Amino acid sequence: MVDVILGMQWGDEGKGKIVDYFAKDYDVVARFQGGPNAGHTLYVGDKKIVLHQIPSGIFHEEKINLIGNGVVLDAVTLKKECETVAGFGVDYKKNLFISERTHLILPTHRALDKASELSKGVEKIGSTLKGIGPAYMDKTGRNALRVGDLLDKNFTTQYIKLRMKHQRLLDNFNFAEEITSWEEEFFEALEFLRELKIVNGEYFINDKIDAGKRVLAEGAQGSMLDVDFGTFPFVTSSNTISGGVCSGLGIAPQKIKEVIGITKAYCTRVGSGPFPTELTETTGDYLRNTGNEFGSTTGRPRRCGWIDLVALHFACIINGVTQIVMTKADILDGLDELNVCNSYSVNGEETGNIPFRMDRLNIVPQYKSFEGWKTAITNIATFTAMPAQMKTYIEYLNNFLKVPVKYISNGPGREQLVKV
Repeated sequence: MVDVILGMQWGDEGKGKIVDYFAKDYDVVARFQGGPNAGHTLYVGDKKIVLHQIPSGIFHEEKINLIGNGVVLDAVTLKKECETVAGFGVDYKKNLFISERTHLILPTHRALDKASELSKGVEKIGSTLKGIGPAYMDKTGRNALRVGDLLDKNFTTQYIKLRMKHQRLLDNFNFAEEITSWEEEFFEALEFLRELKIVNGEYFINDKIDAGKRVLAEGAQGSMLDVDFGTFPFVTSSNTISGGVCSGLGIAPQKIKEVIGITKAYCTRVGSGPFPTELTETTGDYLRNTGNEFGSTTGRPRRCGWIDLVALHFACIINGVTQIVMTKADILDGLDELNVCNSYSVNGEETGNIPFRMDRLNIVPQYKSFEGWKTAITNIATFTAMPAQMKTYIEYLNNFLKVPVKYISNGPGREQLVKV
């Protein structure tokens, strides 16, 4: 049996904490897509740690953690992350596994990413410049190197061949010194990677499922960044939705049971692209500063706005979401009034659907207002004890989305999660 946890917005919904919380009930935690631009923040005791590629179940002893074939892997980042995890007393060599079909991010992928953004000028996508997009392009172009290739004696020859191909695309950019510097770290990290447990991921995970083990599939980014269904072209390079679990881990659709969607009590986005409910004045600043809305990977300030139920309803449909976890509800504690976007006005016509190209349209969000609860909720342990105004807010979301909010996060701590 496989359950899925994924983001329903533009990423940064707090998935790391939720996966960490639920991991105790599972035998395997598996990442099924994305790259090192994913920053999943967890708190181990009072210490903060951000995981970029290692699944968020790593701090639970005896839990198996699998990096699936749908991920693009930065060996340098993984090495540093493993060293950080080891500093917390975790034996990652014991319970971290990597699918041999996982694609590698090469130093020249980082250069290609940088060149692409420079070429776009003001039309930048807002890439984190980690090489993720070019790595996925090589994957679909059938040129890529995978983790399993590390075990081939001809790996270096294959690498040089691909590097030369990339170099021809970089002739107009002076990145030679940077690439050389990156390569030094890269080849050192590859030696580290060869010492880890490289497995045939699809047989590995299906054997666990057939043995009755419970699997939690962990997604990166959010549904509105999906390469097919997100706010194209301002999206990531992989399928972030529940369908990506099947292709990203090698499991059949009927194996999936629960799809747990994560949403903030408001909305954020990093980088460029459409964001209908964005607040550019004092309320947006309040949400950013109170919620510490700065990228866990990049440090970039996040754009903040009211919760967007049009986008959330869309995410529920395309993912088959069965239950919702709402994070950062406590950030709304100080607001007198809360707004919820329940439709869009596009060219004077009201719609509840996500348009084909949001970036080409003037979308005016239509709001329903709610009274704020004006109560500190961080120490409240039961939903019954929550303010009446919050219950009204949650009830409206449940009725609108036709999917129940089952948990509410009221603080950053591992145990600050209230069951509804």
